[in-house]
Amino acid sequence: MVLDGKTIIVTGASSGIGAEAARCFATEGANVVLGARRAALLEGLAGEIGRIGGQAACLAGDVGDGQYAADLVALATERFGGLDGAFNNAGIVGEMGPVPDMDEDNWQKVISTNLTSGFYAAKHQIPPIAKRGGGSIVFTSSFVGHTIGLPGMGAYAASKAGLIGMTQVLAAEHGADNIRVNALLPGGTRTEMAGDDPQTHEWVSSLHALKRMADPSEIAQAALFLISDRSSFVTGSALIADGGNSINKT
Repeated sequence: MVLDGKTIIVTGASSGIGAEAARCFATEGANVVLGARRAALLEGLAGEIGRIGGQAACLAGDVGDGQYAADLVALATERFGGLDGAFNNAGIVGEMGPVPDMDEDNWQKVISTNLTSGFYAAKHQIPPIAKRGGGSIVFTSSFVGHTIGLPGMGAYAASKAGLIGMTQVLAAEHGADNIRVNALLPGGTRTEMAGDDPQTHEWVSSLHALKRMADPSEIAQAALFLISDRSSFVTGSALIADGGNSINKT
């Protein structure tokens, strides 16, 4: 088990990629600290992990709140004695539309949830990870704003591109502390955020070279690579796991 005895925070853990990553990490021996807004779903997942022999604690809250980031770290320390890594995965798309027509509140909400949350996470996670002798932090970014620009997604693209910039700086600042920091860039994935309209799924699938959407478990495996010592010489990277979306032009 590549995460045996490690304690990992996972945000956005109530469903989709976050929930699947939490299951994956726990199966690989990690103690997982689950964060998201929906308490009932977090508690259900924690119970599920416990039934398969894993260790999980959960706390509901808003990742755009700096105190919540601190509380997740405190929970990891209280329940499991410290922190070894984090998969900062929570995010939203927000309302789509051209920037000139975009409501300022939407802009602020997307930036707060997707980017400012990363600042809070890093601020509170890095000191305890350094205290343990190092570890790994992963942020969920996107190919949107990195390899392509999708109309109507200005706020989302800005927030996710900002995460990549912050990832690079954090990696440079804390490499000497044995802390690796990377960004994971998934493609279209069958989650709640993707909805359940077959026609939409067909169109999204057509954008990928593999002509399909990802299952959340596939993205969880990419996250496992980055969070574990399997990627021991990888830091400051933007790992694209997008099914060839970025390179597909047909």
